[in-house]
Amino acid sequence: MFAGLNSGNQGPPQNYDNRPELYEEVKLYRNAWEREKLDNMSDLFSILTTLQQLEKAYIRDCVTPKEYTAACSKLLVQYKSAIKLVQGHEDCPNIEAFIKKFKIDCHAALQRIKEDRPITFKDDKGNTSKCIADIVALFITLMDKVRLEMRAMDQLQPDLRDLMDTMNRLTLVPGDFEGKQKMQAWIDTFSTMSASDELDDDQARQLTHDLEVSYNAFNRLLHQDE
Repeated sequence: MFAGLNSGNQGPPQNYDNRPELYEEVKLYRNAWEREKLDNMSDLFSILTTLQQLEKAYIRDCVTPKEYTAACSKLLVQYKSAIKLVQGHEDCPNIEAFIKKFKIDCHAALQRIKEDRPITFKDDKGNTSKCIADIVALFITLMDKVRLEMRAMDQLQPDLRDLMDTMNRLTLVPGDFEGKQKMQAWIDTFSTMSASDELDDDQARQLTHDLEVSYNAFNRLLHQDE
């Protein structure tokens, strides 16, 4: 009756080559919405893990305070954009739930996010580290706005003026710094426009280029003495 159940013989090993379904690609999404959701969660995961490693690197003296402040400020700005894209999904009602669900070891990064400032900030009186962080954040904010096709004078000019004012307060930025010259030229351009006037395509492209060039030059300036 149970002749087929031989306790001492389980039969020959299975030949998985005869089961092509085991080699089929596993699809992580079924439509464009699910793919975008997955991409957004991947971006958030990457930012959290990068911020965690940056905190460890700073504690171990693997990066200088200036390098740390600039990188941390950039990651915090990117985090604020990334979390907005995934909040509301069942996977991410909040950042704590996201971290718990995907078992991310990022206690230091979470602390940095809660404080919303690099650890190098000692006060709110405009010290060097705070000025550096503010400049980084303003560069990124402006580049993001232009890429999102926010081109009106009243959408860009306030951040641009704040950027210029902050660079002027930072003594390590020389008066002839190319970033200052480029940003001042755009402030002059906006001064001739009304609040609702918008940049055209060529102007928007040039502004994006000038912001990227100035941001890269600022980063080089931070590292030139190291």
